[in-house]
Amino acid sequence: MPKKLRELKSLLLKAGFTYRSGKGSHTKWFHPLLAEPVILSGNDGADAKPYQERDVSLSLQKLEQIREQEEQS
Repeated sequence: MPKKLRELKSLLLKAGFTYRSGKGSHTKWFHPLLAEPVILSGNDGADAKPYQERDVSLSLQKLEQIREQEEQS
């Protein structure tokens, strides 16, 4: 069962992302350690599309790798 968009947004907020509203239901999520934003579209109660779940997961993994590298140096 796919996650709801509100769950993805909650994960991003907990990881330290901030967001700006876009056109319609689009939101751009930014993190100071990542170069590219995560763009989500849809209402909070809607099921997330597989590519949206993948994008959030990849961004969170990249962020974790960056934090681990900073701890090691």
